Amino acid sequence: MQLSALGPDFGVEVRGIGLIDVAGSDGVYRATRAALEEHSVLLFRNQDVTDDVQAAFSRAFGPLERVKIGSVGAGTFYSRLHNIAADGTLVPETHQQALTARANQLWHTDSSFKATPALASVLSARIVPDHGGETEFTSTRQAWSRLLPAMQVRLRDAIVSHAYANSRDQIDPGLMTPAERAVVPPVRWRMTWRNPVNNQVALYIASHAYAIEGMSESESKTLLAELIANATRPEFTFRHQWRPGDVIMWDNRATMHRGRSWAHDQARSMVRTTISAVDADGLTDLRPGA
Repeated sequence: MQLSALGPDFGVEVRGIGLIDVAGSDGVYRATRAALEEHSVLLFRNQDVTDDVQAAFSRAFGPLERVKIGSVGAGTFYSRLHNIAADGTLVPETHQQALTARANQLWHTDSSFKATPALASVLSARIVPDHGGETEFTSTRQAWSRLLPAMQVRLRDAIVSHAYANSRDQIDPGLMTPAERAVVPPVRWRMTWRNPVNNQVALYIASHAYAIEGMSESESKTLLAELIANATRPEFTFRHQWRPGDVIMWDNRATMHRGRSWAHDQARSMVRTTISAVDADGLTDLRPGA
């Protein structure tokens, strides 16, 4: 296995192995898991990826989330992120799938709004547009390391509320149904997540986060916006231009990401599997009062 740097102090392209190798060999899995813990974002190119192959690869790292109601792929392990209607035509800009894509263009961390958050996500490119539709990443571990010591002391044990509705309402208050809101009520997490393997600390924020305990609404929004803006300055981010067969895995404990826009007359189809965090992934440290 060879690793080639991608981003500024995080992210690598993995060469010499594929998804099937990781799923079929404990030794290859352990080497890949070590790379994820250290580099946070892993790129695999030229993969002959199918749903089953992607799920087998993802399951090597932990239990898979089922897609929530209201999303394409609900009830399965496969979140289908695309702008293609059932009849093969492209959906209009006002369609729920197009609005969801716009919401995913906010900096976010997958599943921070769930009672069990995500360890990692795996996204595969099935159809890519000619231009646009990239995905950007930033390291919240590096963002934490850049904070002044006094700010780190202030934020290390701060408690933040996250809600899926917070990000979706920024795009369209009607994007979520009452049933969707009922199944994903707000949750509370510490603002930092410590990696249990290397003890490195990362900020745990992004567009689902909306309130910090002990602060007013305006103070919370201002501070969260400042932290996100500082973490996502262009010199600290990596933008990936997708090719068919690309697969990217990222550590939701230590990154934020966002999709980028593309022309509405172009098809884009991606499939995401999401790996749930367990206590061995540092979840205990994330819980308030732990």
